[in-house]
Amino acid sequence: MAAGFLQSSLGEVWMARIMHGGGEGSLDRLLPSVSTGLSPRKRTTSQCKSEPPLLRTSKRTIYTAGRPPWYNEHGTQSKEAFVIGLCGGSASGKTTVARKIIEALDVPWVVLLSMDSFYKVLSPEQQAMAASNDYNFDHPDAFDFDLLTHTLRKLKQGKSVKIPVYDFTTHGRQKDWKTVYGASVIIFEGIMAFADKELLQLLDMKIFVDTDSDIRLVRRLRRDITERGRDIEGVIKQYNKFVKPAFEQYIEPTMRLADIVVPRGGGNMVAIDLIVQHVHSQLEERKLRWDMAALASAHQAQPLPQTLSVLESTPQVRGMHTIIRNKETSRDEFIFYSKRLMRLLIERALSFLPSQVHIVQTPQGEDYEGKTFHGKRITGVSILRAGETMEPALRAVCKDVRIGKILIQTNQDTGEPELHYLRLPKDISEDHVILMDCTVSTGAAAMMAVRVLLDHDVQEDKILLVSLLMAEMGVHSVAYAFPQVKIITTAVDKKVNDLFHIIPGIGNFGDRYFGTDAPPDWSDEDMDEPSY
Repeated sequence: MAAGFLQSSLGEVWMARIMHGGGEGSLDRLLPSVSTGLSPRKRTTSQCKSEPPLLRTSKRTIYTAGRPPWYNEHGTQSKEAFVIGLCGGSASGKTTVARKIIEALDVPWVVLLSMDSFYKVLSPEQQAMAASNDYNFDHPDAFDFDLLTHTLRKLKQGKSVKIPVYDFTTHGRQKDWKTVYGASVIIFEGIMAFADKELLQLLDMKIFVDTDSDIRLVRRLRRDITERGRDIEGVIKQYNKFVKPAFEQYIEPTMRLADIVVPRGGGNMVAIDLIVQHVHSQLEERKLRWDMAALASAHQAQPLPQTLSVLESTPQVRGMHTIIRNKETSRDEFIFYSKRLMRLLIERALSFLPSQVHIVQTPQGEDYEGKTFHGKRITGVSILRAGETMEPALRAVCKDVRIGKILIQTNQDTGEPELHYLRLPKDISEDHVILMDCTVSTGAAAMMAVRVLLDHDVQEDKILLVSLLMAEMGVHSVAYAFPQVKIITTAVDKKVNDLFHIIPGIGNFGDRYFGTDAPPDWSDEDMDEPSY
């Protein structure tokens, strides 16, 4: 039996259980401000208010309920997303079925992708036909299947994609496209979801929503008049001329391709429950479990990788480490000397960026053969919250540098890193990226952050991971998974204890810098200070 696809009004892309935020201001709720006072503050857990699952991309932000690892120890995609195809006639209730499935699944990272977003761009003549209800939007030729297949394939692979936004009032695509990031489950809906062989191969489950034609007509009248500004005569004309014949010729015959047929749409909770049970079983089979103990022992006695660069241990550098590692050091001195080390670290990292010869003329009228950066842009990305403390050092030496932010926290039940917040600048794929985190223990958070950048098409050899202090285990884990990433640090400690604390280490950097109180059993993987 069959599976189908869902239709969402105005081509909206929805995500299940996303978290609230938006722009720089939203981070004030996530991060404590850096105060020069010495009085410690109570430790707070990073929390955000939830809002309806609408993906907001006007400021290029993506919020999730926490995405666990979607890649293996090699840094490559481990399991593809589970794709549900929802098909059915116009106004059959596909969107309602999709939302009921999302609610019942109760899992983070569910993307609802509408076929309505992929209508072709119309010519002026076609625009005129559409305005007079004489253009057939219910024919397979009306859809950009090449773009749709390419987008769904990338989304299934966990990569970042851009979704066109179709305006049903003007019959054209809006200028700004939506940015969507990979998910555990993708629900794809549309009237022609089963009309393309390549699309069918991407669907793991196919559902057909079967609704009486009279009910579909009433729903279409209500939707097109109230939401799309059409008049009743035009809607009926279009229905009789295009919609009804297209359903009989192209849509209804694909019911035989479905795995499940859902009569009565969103009101059929028995069918929806069966669908949800099957999806849950599939997700359980695909689940990736990280074995930190195995990760810790995988690279023992191995030489440090050639991609690692450690700042020369001069008396000045060693002296600053002595101060910031000392548990008796006051907070203001800890901040002061940490900032000094950060500045040296960033300067060291910049020396690995590509350069080219540039000749200038001095005030004395003589030529000077110098160097300039040979690339498009430099972007800094901080792993919150401790990584954000390195941003001032980067801004001090790179004028007008763009900054992105990633929040990765540990799931206290599973011990796995989870992606909770992501904001990256536009067109970051063309940039050299300096990825900043103050301490790297197991390398789990750093690996997840690198994987996020790769999913946004940043080239691996253009990523520089910088950290004040790293454990050998973390260095090996990152270098093994991503051998082209350059790793720069001021020091490497040999050991990680059973709690994955760096030994001898520096303590909980975020608590010492921000003045928060760590509990007695603090961990490098603590959810408010995710420094793996």
